[in-house]
Amino acid sequence: MDIIDGAAASMSGSTSQPNLNSIAASLKNTDRDTGLDEQALSDHSLYWETVRTYYLPFDNAPRHGSADIYMHEIPGGQFTNLQQQAAAMGLGQRWREVERMYADVNQLFGDIVKVTPSSKVVGDMALYLLSKGMTCEEVAALPLDHSVAFPDSVSDMMAGSLGVPPDGWPESVQKIILRGAKPIEGRAGAKLPPADFESLKAELALILHREPRWDETLSYVLYPQVFKDYAAKRLAYSDVSVLPTPVFFFGMQTGEEWAIDLEEGKTLVVKFLTAGDPHKDGTRTIFFELNGQPREVRVRDESLKSEEKMRPKAQANVAGHVGAPTPGLVTGLFIEAGAEVKRNGKLLTLEAMKMQSTIYAPLDGKVVEVLVGPGEQVDAKDLLVVIE
Repeated sequence: MDIIDGAAASMSGSTSQPNLNSIAASLKNTDRDTGLDEQALSDHSLYWETVRTYYLPFDNAPRHGSADIYMHEIPGGQFTNLQQQAAAMGLGQRWREVERMYADVNQLFGDIVKVTPSSKVVGDMALYLLSKGMTCEEVAALPLDHSVAFPDSVSDMMAGSLGVPPDGWPESVQKIILRGAKPIEGRAGAKLPPADFESLKAELALILHREPRWDETLSYVLYPQVFKDYAAKRLAYSDVSVLPTPVFFFGMQTGEEWAIDLEEGKTLVVKFLTAGDPHKDGTRTIFFELNGQPREVRVRDESLKSEEKMRPKAQANVAGHVGAPTPGLVTGLFIEAGAEVKRNGKLLTLEAMKMQSTIYAPLDGKVVEVLVGPGEQVDAKDLLVVIE
């Protein structure tokens, strides 16, 4: 255990391990004395207490202990993340149902050991089934040639990408989720090709427009799409980590002033004066002082909502209507109007709060209409593709 463990415990409320400071104190003068510096622990505790006040609006951990863990078995590290996912998918008010569905999915999968990332897979499946109005019994009764777009994380786990439990996955459930496809034989990691770090480094240099550091290259190898998203934000907004946490999360109030340390010896003093009225293009002029000098900049006001036409909904009684199983962002499109598709062929990918699903064709036919494109946000049951 170390200081970081103590920070994690203090930030996870009553859903995770006990506070490190308490453990160190209780073991003092025993054979299991940690030898940790009590003053250092206390200093770190005070630091995290302050940090927690900044994150308080996002802290939805239980305010007291509960025995519900013995029912749903949601790990403490995932509890608050799953609540945020549920809220983003419009299931926030159905949290008790989420807990019960989590327990049901866990049993469907064979009562598995739930650690990162397997615990997240159970959560993905629970949220997906609730948003679809499906039960675990209905999943178990599906034919092998079904067209249900289970989250990719579920298919990957059942294929063996995260390993295999000692007694294996429930065979019938595994076949249904994989649509009869064969799972990975042996250890999944053993089949990965060796990483060509030099070529990946060169590839990353084109994304960053500079020579990448080793840690950046390694991050890109492990999480390519996540790092691409991070790099795009960094190029658009620069290094926002220098901003004080309250400014980053909540912005500045009129008349408020902050000192921002860009690097050692370089500090900017920024004072927010006021925001102008909205322009017709959805932007506002922001007036502020930079090191005492008046400045202004024109920025887009994301709170101004433009009037958008409602998307048509998929009709359940029309076989060729492909609807969104959950709210989410279209991240990939594999077809275009006029394309011939086969049943269970890939149409597009949809991402909702770290949960990605591949949408498959429900029948053989011709794509006559594609109503979405990459980067577009959709709601559950929105019509995505029409197949004739």
